[in-house]
Amino acid sequence: MICIKRLFTAFLMLSGKVALSQDVPDLSDIKYPYQVNRIYVPIEQKSVKLAYMDVVPLLPNGKTVLLLHGKNFNGYYWKNIIPFFTDSGYRVVVPDQIGFGESYKPDIHYSFHQMASNTKSMLDSLKINSVIVLGHSMGGMLAVRFALMYPNFVSKLILENPIGLEDYKTFVPYIPLDSLLKEELKVTYESYKKYQQSYYPEWKPEYEDYVKAQSIPLTKPGFSQVAWANALTYQMIYEQPIVYELGNITAKTLLLIGQADRTIVGKNHLSKESADVHGQYTLLGKKLKEQIKNSELIELEGVGHIPHIQVPDSFKLYVSHFLYK
Repeated sequence: MICIKRLFTAFLMLSGKVALSQDVPDLSDIKYPYQVNRIYVPIEQKSVKLAYMDVVPLLPNGKTVLLLHGKNFNGYYWKNIIPFFTDSGYRVVVPDQIGFGESYKPDIHYSFHQMASNTKSMLDSLKINSVIVLGHSMGGMLAVRFALMYPNFVSKLILENPIGLEDYKTFVPYIPLDSLLKEELKVTYESYKKYQQSYYPEWKPEYEDYVKAQSIPLTKPGFSQVAWANALTYQMIYEQPIVYELGNITAKTLLLIGQADRTIVGKNHLSKESADVHGQYTLLGKKLKEQIKNSELIELEGVGHIPHIQVPDSFKLYVSHFLYK
């Protein structure tokens, strides 16, 4: 019944009989580990709410870490990493990008340039003039764009299994937005879990927490808006590659690459033969190091797409070494 209702909603949206709202109410019931703040940013003649956590350490060292989340997540999944930084004196700022988590999901043209600009506006409002940027998955693509747009603002860069190391539109079939929306409206808790299971070589019960966090909007009246934002941000990743500009990064960079990762955006639209050729992070990590001249590559054997969740101790160890160099 739920899927039928969603498909009917999709029909109404695509036929223009249901308009997408500009401002979307908060959809998440998950309890963020720290206070969620808000700032309004102007986008396409709209005032759009950007949510973020700003965690100040007891003994500040004067440095700030910016954590950028992946597409199927929001700032919540950094909950066990934030104390690692604050205990060492780092201020930690964790935005939910527009279209994700506690932030609004407006009907706009989504772009990494716009996300980077929104993030810079947030940091400016906090009087922060330099950051260490850590981006995971889609957040890695955003971190690259941010570092390219604001090179003097980024003191160091950490890329954790970033996507976008291949130009997906060169081998993944194009899917029209209307079709993407229909796919997003058909998702279930089980389909979210199945996809997240692909992030790890071995599934553990504690990973279920992140499936629950992703699936909460499924039960909300505004889910159609979330589905539309998900379709638009898929299109953003597909159409806005960063792979050709990696050589322009000047910041000292740490590459943390789980070697068991096989993530490909749009993988479900590929043949098995094509999927086997792409998403090979054992090769992509090495190529990434060649492209970013001032970089250090850490290859994590037996680790999938999310090292900071799967192997947090190793993650913290390598990040600590990098930050203190």
